[in-house]
Amino acid sequence: MGYRDLVFDLYGTLVDIHTEENALVWEKTALYFGFYGAHYSPEELQAAFRAELQAREAKAGQSYECFPDIPFEQVMAVLFRAKGIEDAEALGINAAQLFRISSIEYVKLYPGVLEALADLRKAGFRLWLLSNAQRVFTAFELRHLGLGDQLDGIYISSDYRCRKPDARFYEALLREQGLEIGDCLMIGNDRHTDIAGAKAVGMATLYMHTALTPPDQAEADPGLHPDVAPAGCRHFEFEGDDWSVLGPLIRRLGS
Repeated sequence: MGYRDLVFDLYGTLVDIHTEENALVWEKTALYFGFYGAHYSPEELQAAFRAELQAREAKAGQSYECFPDIPFEQVMAVLFRAKGIEDAEALGINAAQLFRISSIEYVKLYPGVLEALADLRKAGFRLWLLSNAQRVFTAFELRHLGLGDQLDGIYISSDYRCRKPDARFYEALLREQGLEIGDCLMIGNDRHTDIAGAKAVGMATLYMHTALTPPDQAEADPGLHPDVAPAGCRHFEFEGDDWSVLGPLIRRLGS
C-alpha cells in the first residue's frame, strides 16, 4: 500500500475534549465585554454573535464556499465595534480565547498518541493535521498538549475559510505540500466530514469510531479492520481510541 503521508483530524481522533457553551460561559464573556465598555447582557451577546456568524456563513456559502468556516475572533471584534470600542481586533482575540477556556471541561490526548506519532515519524512517515477548528484557540491547545512539534504541517480550517468535507481544504494541503494522493491516508472520526471529504478527493481513509464520533454514525466495520481488510482495500475502520494499538496498525499499512 505504501502510504507515506498521514493526514490526521484532531478532535475525536487525537484529542479527547468536552466543551459546554452554556449560559455561564456567555455570562463570563459578556462580563469581559463590559469591562471594556461594550455592554451586552449574556442573552444579547449570544444572539448578536449568532446573527453575525450566520450572516457571514450565508454570504460565504452563497458566493464561493459549500462549507464556510468563519474566524471566531472576527465575529467577536464586530460585536466590540458595534459598541464603538477601539482596538476591537485585539479584544476580539482575547474574548474568543476567554470563551473557549470557559467552555472547556477537559481536553487531553487519547492514550498512546504522542508515542504513536513519534514512532510513525521515526519510521519515515510524514504527519499532517487537517482540522475543522479555530486557530485563535486550537493553536494554543496544540502547544498545551505537546502536539505541535510532532507534526510536519498544521492546517486549520479557519485559516482557509472552508472546512471538511470541502475538497478545497484537502486540496490546499496537497497543493502546498506537493503531496501525491496515492501516498496519503486520512485518519478521522467523522464519516461525514473527515472520511467523506477524503474519499471525494481520492485519498485512502481510516475511520476511527470514538466517543466523540457523532452519535448517528455507525460503529467501525470489523471486516475493514486493518488486520483483516481485503487485499487492495483503501478504506479501513477501527473501533476505539487506543493509539498504542492503532499506531502499529498504521505503520504496517505503510509498509
